[in-house]
Amino acid sequence: MSFYGLKYLVVGTGFWGSVFAERIASVLNEKVLVIDKRKHIGGNCHSYIDEQTGIECHKYGSHIFHTSLQNVWDYVNGFSGFNNYKHRVLITSKNKVYSMPVNLATVNSYYNLNLKPFEVDAFLKKEKGKIKNPSNFEEKAVSLIGKRLYEAFIKNYTFKQWGTNPKNLPAEIITRLPVRTNYDDNYYYDIYQGMPLNGYTGLISNILSHKNITVRTGCDYYEIKNKLPKNCKIIFTGMPDKLLNYKYGRLEWRSLKFKWQRHNCADFIGNTAMNFADLDVPYTRIHEFKHYHPEKKAIFESPKTVICFEYPQQYREGKEAYYPINDKKNNELHEKYMNEISKNKNIIIGGRLGSYRYWDMDKTIESSLSTFKNYCRIFANNKIKV
Repeated sequence: MSFYGLKYLVVGTGFWGSVFAERIASVLNEKVLVIDKRKHIGGNCHSYIDEQTGIECHKYGSHIFHTSLQNVWDYVNGFSGFNNYKHRVLITSKNKVYSMPVNLATVNSYYNLNLKPFEVDAFLKKEKGKIKNPSNFEEKAVSLIGKRLYEAFIKNYTFKQWGTNPKNLPAEIITRLPVRTNYDDNYYYDIYQGMPLNGYTGLISNILSHKNITVRTGCDYYEIKNKLPKNCKIIFTGMPDKLLNYKYGRLEWRSLKFKWQRHNCADFIGNTAMNFADLDVPYTRIHEFKHYHPEKKAIFESPKTVICFEYPQQYREGKEAYYPINDKKNNELHEKYMNEISKNKNIIIGGRLGSYRYWDMDKTIESSLSTFKNYCRIFANNKIKV
């Protein structure tokens, strides 16, 4: 592969890199090479059709598109239609199934009560105790839902997910989980929600379909970096510590392992996701992917299904990095790397790995769009509308 005259290289075909590449190609009208060390596009959002069942599966765990960002919704709809899927999660605790996130149905079922919405706050206030300034995950969770609900649904699940006592985790992590005093079991409050009609790989393939974009999968940046022109702009979505050869130490992550099964039944768990709160169950959740596309009626009603068991595990090199450990130590280390990388004007770094953030897909796209605008303002023709 020749890199002579290459002006733009994007490393990674996840949303952040793919969107940035599309903007370079369509707005700047420049040619761009996009590479990925994996043999497929899409990053962790990669989806594929299971050849035996026809079901659209998510290779790296379920991804649900949701956003209240109008510019992001408009952008993705330029490349794919979406169905009207709304995400709902169930959780098993002590062999009983409950609705998540915690809502009025969860509270009434767990306590065997029949509270009305206006009675929930007073009830939970007694359960919460008097934690005024929660300093860790556990204290924050108890301050939101009380000790009993926390221990039933959150504590052990969190221990499995992160591999450490929740007391060792920052309080901010729990803020992703809403608590509701009504029967609304929709997991997200965002205005827009749905699944790409042709899957995430179809969506990202369309984003990368511009005539100015060349895609090469199975291509590792570290094997070609010394062959690149010195003035090539590198849009990098990998790990910042690896980019600098771990000179300040390694950032910490959690990884995942998946086990897949096909079953000769129309429905295995009755939902897209079933979480498991108990320690004696080694996995955190089961995914059943056919529920994401009920509009594919023949496949949805067929007597076959695909499920996936998700097992959190410790990250080590060679595995996939999924969740950053955003504690004080790691965030300071990441900032140190970013400060040094920013001195190289030929490198633009971002994405979930590069930014060391557990972003939803819409925030990833928004970050890419805004970073591209900033690049145009500073380095490219600032008269171009972006």
